[in-house]
Amino acid sequence: MAQRYGGKFSPDSASDTAAASTPKGGFQNAKRSKVGFRVNLLFLAPLPLIWKAFTSEPIVMAQYLAALGVLLLAGWLTREGLIAEEAYEARKVARRPAMPRKLAGSVLTGVGLGLVGIAGHGLIDAVIFAVLGAVLHSFAFGIDPMRDKGMDGIDTFQTDRVARAVDEAEKHLEAMKESILRAGDRALERRVAQFGTTARDLFRTIEDDPLDLSSARKYLSVYLKGARDATAKFSDIYARNRDAQARSDYEALLDDLEQNFASRTQKLLLNDHSDLTVEIDVLRERLQREDIRDDA
Repeated sequence: MAQRYGGKFSPDSASDTAAASTPKGGFQNAKRSKVGFRVNLLFLAPLPLIWKAFTSEPIVMAQYLAALGVLLLAGWLTREGLIAEEAYEARKVARRPAMPRKLAGSVLTGVGLGLVGIAGHGLIDAVIFAVLGAVLHSFAFGIDPMRDKGMDGIDTFQTDRVARAVDEAEKHLEAMKESILRAGDRALERRVAQFGTTARDLFRTIEDDPLDLSSARKYLSVYLKGARDATAKFSDIYARNRDAQARSDYEALLDDLEQNFASRTQKLLLNDHSDLTVEIDVLRERLQREDIRDDA
């Protein structure tokens, strides 16, 4: 019987099949976080004010310490604003942040530097420090998203339901990520991150069509909550005795969860495609009827 020739570089080779079946990694579509050295510098830069404060007279010391507190608060707000912006950018449908944290960070940076200017120099210098600080902070970190994204023509009630469900699901994933750190196993950390990527594919699909929430709610609540609790219990057990059977059972659980989440995502995508096909057919039928009427 004749056999088809196949090699390493042939189409549909075994290596291609293996590559196609390779699970997604936790770094798929990953982007560099905006929360990095620049933000950390906001917490380090004001620290010399401690030395200035305790080598000054009481009134000036109070001004320096107030400036230190305001600048540290500005750094914290800036970091939280960047985290909120990353979450906003990661979603296809999102509301603008309720509080413009980066803008507040810019204002407080100006206030803090203004207090430094008053304590060490004078009013004119304080105004210059405040304006420059606020402007440079805005240029360095940008401003917060000021508009809702992807919500034109969408039922806000449905999108709010989806947003609340996705937020709760994200908390479960974050709890899993934190719990698995106690196990002290980098391979398992990557495995949990990989499952998180698969779960977020389902989140994005539901955000695209909020009506899918009803058929996928148990995945965002019941299943993820169970996975969160199982991860916490496994991490405690594995950290104590490195039980190989417990590890095997936990990996099998992640495999089942990932397969089910991926299957649900594909099913929702197929349903969306079917709905689109129906809408196209109905619209084409209406257009054909209009053409017939016009000809008549």
